[in-house]
Amino acid sequence: MTVVAQRRPAPAGTPGEDAGRLRALRALERKLLWLSAWMIHHANHVRPNRDGLKVGGHQASCASVISILAALYFEVLRPQDRVAVKPHAGPVFHAVNYLLGRQTRERLATLRQFGGIQPYPSRVKDGPEVDFSTGSVGLGVAMTTFGSLVQDYVRLHGLARPDIPAGRHVAVVGDAELDEGNIYEALLEGWKHDVRNLWWVVDYNRQSLDSVVPDRLFGRIEGLFRDMGWNVVTLKYGRRLRAAFARPGGEALRRWIDECPNSLYAALTFQGGAAWRNALLADLGRAEGVRAIIDPLSDAELHALMTNLGGHDIETLLEAFHAQAAASDQPTCFIAYTIKGMGLPFAGHKDNHAGLMTPEQMAEFKRSMNIRDGHEWDPFEGLDVPEEELRAFLAAVPFARPLAPEGRALSAPAVPVPAALPVPKAAPGRKLSTQAAFGDILAEIGRGQGELAALAARIVTTSPDVTVSTNLGPWVNRRGIFDRHTKNDVFRDAKLASAQRWGMSPAGQHIELGIAEQNLFLVLAALGLSHSLYGARLLPVGTVYDPFVNRGLDALIYGCYQDARFLLVSTPSGLTLAPEGGQHQSVNTPLLGMAQDRLASFEPAHADELAILMRWAFEHMQRPDGSAVWLRLSTRPLSQPERRLDPAAVIAGAHWVVPPAPGARIAIAYQGPVAPEAMEAFAQLREDEPGAGLLAITSPDRLHAGWLAARRRARAGERGVPPSHVEALLAPLAPGGALVTVLDGHPAAHAWLGAVRGQRVVPLGVDRFGQAGDIPDLYRAYGLDVEAILDACAQALLGSA
Repeated sequence: MTVVAQRRPAPAGTPGEDAGRLRALRALERKLLWLSAWMIHHANHVRPNRDGLKVGGHQASCASVISILAALYFEVLRPQDRVAVKPHAGPVFHAVNYLLGRQTRERLATLRQFGGIQPYPSRVKDGPEVDFSTGSVGLGVAMTTFGSLVQDYVRLHGLARPDIPAGRHVAVVGDAELDEGNIYEALLEGWKHDVRNLWWVVDYNRQSLDSVVPDRLFGRIEGLFRDMGWNVVTLKYGRRLRAAFARPGGEALRRWIDECPNSLYAALTFQGGAAWRNALLADLGRAEGVRAIIDPLSDAELHALMTNLGGHDIETLLEAFHAQAAASDQPTCFIAYTIKGMGLPFAGHKDNHAGLMTPEQMAEFKRSMNIRDGHEWDPFEGLDVPEEELRAFLAAVPFARPLAPEGRALSAPAVPVPAALPVPKAAPGRKLSTQAAFGDILAEIGRGQGELAALAARIVTTSPDVTVSTNLGPWVNRRGIFDRHTKNDVFRDAKLASAQRWGMSPAGQHIELGIAEQNLFLVLAALGLSHSLYGARLLPVGTVYDPFVNRGLDALIYGCYQDARFLLVSTPSGLTLAPEGGQHQSVNTPLLGMAQDRLASFEPAHADELAILMRWAFEHMQRPDGSAVWLRLSTRPLSQPERRLDPAAVIAGAHWVVPPAPGARIAIAYQGPVAPEAMEAFAQLREDEPGAGLLAITSPDRLHAGWLAARRRARAGERGVPPSHVEALLAPLAPGGALVTVLDGHPAAHAWLGAVRGQRVVPLGVDRFGQAGDIPDLYRAYGLDVEAILDACAQALLGSA
């Protein structure tokens, strides 16, 4: 629907109060435009530039969203609401917080500077005022959907803080962001979960980085939103244009604008009032009543009229926002028509996305804004409303009220984790895979018995349509599927045999997703920020097929960038998933685990290692200096050794299964399901090299991180730096000794070990696409079998590796 003048107005005071409120809002709009443009100009033209590179910024993208953010932050938003601001409007967001007293003048001058405020809002780098990081286009938008879902989960489980009411999740969306496919994956998932209290406000300026958006594209997009159960509110025209349309000849003017191609509208906006007049007279000069509308106006006034779009009209925005807030909690998409660069000299120009005002243009802009030299950062400089009136207005803004004593970043107590988790036992003669062991451990936790009860209550699992095939089924049978509405299991009610007994209710602890991996990682990110966003500690566990981590990698990185805390279990993995073929056989995931910041990655071979790591993960996820955790598992059943492990060594990344003799010439190191081949090769190697060692690597990521940390401390001149875990492990080997490593993944995950103590490394692994087959054939073809390991040992001992 299209918003017209008859919308429910904002909460009204006296006429004088309303006039004062609007006068203050318009003054603050003006200030946001100045501060955002000046922030970017200062970074590019005032601050010293030592390397000569363009600093950049998006003055035009900031300008188009000024009125939207002013209406939201200075009147509509409440403290409990959570907001994702479009990436290129970061400077406007910082300016908003400056006016609200939550950002300092000194920090504004550090935009895009080392240690300064970020170009795009960042939870980690910019602090607690940022609810959702939005640098990765489209993901911050979708994140609000899953944030709303998690808020529902927290409240329906009785975990919400009583001092904080439920909030609305608002995304301010650049229209080009709606080209991102993850937006529509999230829309569908939100529909399936009946997500509420969600607003997306689209800054529809119809310009992207490279072009003007095609005409009538949003007719299609509006239909998609409506099909997903959303209310769609179109804010196309401001009050002045609507008043003009009500006059004789106004309907012809409306039709002309409605039919005007986006590219022509943009060009006329850039050219100004004279161009508007020529175009209108050429097409409508003989239409009855039109000249009576346009002839009395100066070129400047005509330009102001023709660019009076809904997204730049503060009253139109406020009426729409307040009306929807009072109407229902239905998800709503506001399509706010705007002009990219509104109020700036390059408004409407198709090349303005990364355009910057020249020093000459900025000088003229500064003059028009009544800004005196030396007062560029003053919060109320150049405004026609008294400072005391604006300060009083800002102090009364609803969003200015504190959300909680600790601020917008909430806190939640840690969930107690038992000293040890139950280790699954394989019956004599039986074997067990790490994937099966994971399911058994989680199922045992799911019983909620004794000291496991508190842990079980806070775990929430999720999976993209692979719940059964990643061994989450027993957990779900015990804990149920989360849904805002109770839905019975039809098969169970009909007494039909099924291993899955999956009732749905608000008490369930598993969030079942469709197959889109992007949604998995966004749900994990939202769940993993629950303690900070909603004041309730959750322990999210997500499962996915290991090769398809790549399909959701952007969202995984995004979740880590926000410092979300979750346990990712990717399984099955590698060539070892033999019959499935190359499309399902992952190669690069061990390297991803090593490279990704704020994500500790492991690949245990046996159930006892897995139990140690799962227990550590649940604790590590809650530590202030912790992170998310990734477990790469396998479906290959292995014999389970009877032994006592040092948990610290397993967590640090490796432990000796058989320690080498001092000065040993060689050792074999394995990771994950290739353990049987490594052990058999080692048994044969010991016949000739009795001092050889056998090393179980559980995490090249942790080994590498520990080694780098120790080296950094030493290079910084710190005395007495103890050797890292990997340095201590490899110390017994001879300085000229060799290490043969093997994993079902890219060999580069181990190749770096030769740099630790200068020993030769022969890394075996997989560096090309696999194919269907069985494990013996594939291990032989790709050099992971016993013979390949022994050949590598021979080459290493002969020095020809």
